[in-house]
Amino acid sequence: MTKISELRDLGLEALQQRERDIEDEIFQMRIKKSMQQLDSPVRLREVRRGLARVKTLLREQEEQA
Repeated sequence: MTKISELRDLGLEALQQRERDIEDEIFQMRIKKSMQQLDSPVRLREVRRGLARVKTLLREQEEQA
């Protein structure tokens, strides 16, 4: 997963794109989980935490503006 320091270097648009990508990935993983085809359930947790990091940075940038 991407480190928070690497995410801080991204711009607003890049963070928003990353957020959409991660949400799509989570959606696909949830479908696989429901069909019992998910290889690693731990990966789902890691991706969700990555989404939380991105959303936190977006909120921080909103407050600064």
